Amino acid sequence: MDVDKILSRYLAGERSFQQANLLEAELTNVNLSGADFSYADLRQTRLGKTNFSQACLRETDLSEAILWGTDLSEADLYRAILREADLTGAKLIQARLDEANLIKTSLCGANLHGAKLSRALLIQADFRPSSDHRTDLGYAVLSGADLSYADLRAASLHHANLDNAKLCRANLGRIIQWGDLATDLTGASLQRADLSYANLTNTILRKANLQGADLTGTILTDADLEGAIMPDGRVSG
Repeated sequence: MDVDKILSRYLAGERSFQQANLLEAELTNVNLSGADFSYADLRQTRLGKTNFSQACLRETDLSEAILWGTDLSEADLYRAILREADLTGAKLIQARLDEANLIKTSLCGANLHGAKLSRALLIQADFRPSSDHRTDLGYAVLSGADLSYADLRAASLHHANLDNAKLCRANLGRIIQWGDLATDLTGASLQRADLSYANLTNTILRKANLQGADLTGTILTDADLEGAIMPDGRVSG
């Protein structure tokens, strides 16, 4: 199925494009909101600025796809393969990314507010914020996610669910050039999370739940732990 045929069928009211083969296709700056591309082959596609809001991309292969600035708000990306995809500046507000493969994916400046990333694979994913706003992961569900070595400096993770998440050697320290802007984990749940050797310098952890978390070698210099539940169940003063 070629691009022109999909666009003409979409304009005619069709929304089902399951298992479509669009390898290396170009679909930039078009509206495909609400379309169903589940199980489709979208490897190495160029989808910049496309509107995929409320689209179904369940188990779709988007490996190495270019999705900069793409609107994926409320999209269903359950078990989608986004390995080495470029999601720089993408909108993923309330998107479902449970069990998605995000290995080496670029999420610089992506808006992940309310996104669900339970058990997503995020090894070596790039979470650096953009030059004009911080990465928003507030209320995101990242339980069981692998964020080992991830760069989450200055990210907003307030009330995020990071239970059982792997944050070994992750960098959640402050960004000096942004006026010492700190990573915000206010009210976040980090129960049984692996924070071993992570950098939490100046991190805001007020009322965060760290019960059962592994803090072996964790750098907590000047971290704000007021009201936080510590690994042993003690409430920090």
